[in-house]
Amino acid sequence: MEQLRTPYFLVDEALLRRNLEILKDVQERAGCKILLAQKAFSMFACYPLISEYLSGTTASGLYEARLGREHFPGEVHVYSPAYREEEFGELLQYADHFVFNSPRQLEKYAARARAAGKQMGLRINPECSTQEGHAIYDPCAPGSRLGTTLENFRPEQLCLLDGLHFHTLCEQNSDDLETTLRAFEEKFGPYLKGLKWLNLGGGHHITRADYDREKLISLVKGLRERYGMEVYLEPGEAVVLNAGFLVTSVLETLHNGMDIAILDTSAACHMPDVLEMPYRPPLKDSGQPGEKACTYRLGGPTCLAGDIIGDYSFDRPLQEGDTLVFEDMALYTMVKTNTFNGMPLPAIVWRNTAGELSVVRQFGYQDFKERLS
Repeated sequence: MEQLRTPYFLVDEALLRRNLEILKDVQERAGCKILLAQKAFSMFACYPLISEYLSGTTASGLYEARLGREHFPGEVHVYSPAYREEEFGELLQYADHFVFNSPRQLEKYAARARAAGKQMGLRINPECSTQEGHAIYDPCAPGSRLGTTLENFRPEQLCLLDGLHFHTLCEQNSDDLETTLRAFEEKFGPYLKGLKWLNLGGGHHITRADYDREKLISLVKGLRERYGMEVYLEPGEAVVLNAGFLVTSVLETLHNGMDIAILDTSAACHMPDVLEMPYRPPLKDSGQPGEKACTYRLGGPTCLAGDIIGDYSFDRPLQEGDTLVFEDMALYTMVKTNTFNGMPLPAIVWRNTAGELSVVRQFGYQDFKERLS
């Protein structure tokens, strides 16, 4: 195919399948169901492939639920901190499981969900924080709006519930899940008997090289044995971890106290987690500042002074037109892109197991214009 114009996202089938094989193995050996959290990765062109391995999808609202129902064979689970009255009827067409954030939301919608034959759960806040350095992603932080604490739990509503749900992790190992489960069972264990399922949420970095999958399998099996219930996991990142790339080009280099390179991709527009989390995305063939001969600060072409990707070092000076490849760029990238400053959205490209590239989606001026009035 002709030369692709940068920037573009590249998703690699072989790497994706590697993750999916791991998840399928965990699913089968633990006897649980694993769902794709669409909030992290919604490239629905991949859904037929992913559905060969996983049991369904999770959604954060109406549009994700509809996308999962239309493109992914399997269960559709939805959770929202608060459902919109005018959307709930349509949601009933798409979702199989509804997880409510509070006893009040459960009370408001339970009759309609039950009449439609849906399963219902309540999100729990076990008040057990295991986060280190990611406060923005800690649902157990003081004053959190996410989930029902023991103080606010209403046991008389158990007759309305099929299961409970908690989600407290972010890019974490199974020892943190073990800690959370201990706190959860101390507070809510007496209410689990008779329920059909427990959803352990996402944030499980199952496909990471150092993740303790044997411990995860043991924890899930233990829950199933103690309570006779089905167990769900809903990872997002683990599905596409290290399976995607963002390919970009150098537009210009300059010097202001240090060497700077301006790229045709933007942290603010194309990988906003770099600024929100924040974090330093891995870059192929680069090093830490000062590690290699030439250190550059890499920034985007927008007017935002803080549109900085990070400082990296290279074996040789960067030149206009050089291609750089950011790694681990499938998760929380495409789903968060925006067109601030009129920045074009990167194309989405697929690389199959034979190494052949195909453009899944191109974006242009109309994609920018039609978001406006």
